[in-house]
Amino acid sequence: MTSDLLPQIGEMADDLCFLHSLTTESNTHGPAENIMNTGFAFDGFPSMGAWVNFALGSVNQNLPSFVALEDPRGMPQSGPNNWASGFLPAAFQGTPFSSTKPISHLQRPEHISRQSDESARQTLRMIKAKNQRRYEGDAAFTARMASYELAARMQLAVPELMDLKSEPGHIRKLYGADSQNADKAAFANNCILARRLVERGVRFVQLFNGAYASGGRINWDGHSKLKAQYDVHGPILDQPVAGLLKDLKQRGMLESTLVLFATEFGRMPMFQAGTYGRDHNPNGYTAWLAGAGVKSGYSYGATDQFGYKAVQNVITPHDLHATMLHLLGLDHEKLTYRHNGIDRRLTNVHGHVIRDILT
Repeated sequence: MTSDLLPQIGEMADDLCFLHSLTTESNTHGPAENIMNTGFAFDGFPSMGAWVNFALGSVNQNLPSFVALEDPRGMPQSGPNNWASGFLPAAFQGTPFSSTKPISHLQRPEHISRQSDESARQTLRMIKAKNQRRYEGDAAFTARMASYELAARMQLAVPELMDLKSEPGHIRKLYGADSQNADKAAFANNCILARRLVERGVRFVQLFNGAYASGGRINWDGHSKLKAQYDVHGPILDQPVAGLLKDLKQRGMLESTLVLFATEFGRMPMFQAGTYGRDHNPNGYTAWLAGAGVKSGYSYGATDQFGYKAVQNVITPHDLHATMLHLLGLDHEKLTYRHNGIDRRLTNVHGHVIRDILT
């Protein structure tokens, strides 16, 4: 059973694996976002995508292997920490993209000829070769050179990637990219871009919806007028996400693509005092998975009868991370990086694979 707020996602329920007993350690946006995306409440730890990038590398040398698609309406509260590399080498951090923000700095300036551009690249390669031995082991130098080289290759790959108008009309309609609602159309285009990135071998794509309040915009954080806010945001989210799932499925990509739909925490089952909204609830909420390796049309865990607290098959973000890494062929206890004398990992010293949801 799904909410009437999201009818088109609800139509896909038979393809989803619901986790109804997720919990977290914080009821504050920033730290809870960090926990969901890095496993730790504090800033400075590697994000999920950075760990996956570090472990699996890239299958497309002309695009980043980890991309974060920012909400066109603004940043999440903990900002770039959601896709940062933390103490991992900087080369593994996520690259922020958006369908509404063209990556203009990758374009060759009109006043520079193609020949001059290539000469500059040759000079860069010469400098790299000269300094390779001198700065051997310097992670910052290695990451900087790798980013310059990737930027050069992206000059050729990105224009084609970002040409969303090349998508057939029926696909744009499927996602809602033809909507008269500018926010919905922008998010729909980000969802199309997510599929195009995965299609081209980008290993990990992070898609954000519902930025923290900025510029006077209302958001998902429904403390005061939950229904009025959610009636705005529901349609923006619903069709594009359903369209992404349907598109992945019809292309045969869902079988090899793991989709996670999650927030940093849920909402209380009762009104917040003096308002028509609801406060944060880290004690029990729902996320869902779809695609590669998880059961479809399946529900796992439960809260109490009020929807306040997880009481059956309680799940932590560490369990979720362990399961995701398992589905990607990685052992969360063995994926480590030594930092300050400690073998760090995404799941810290916690986490168990949720085997009951696996096919």
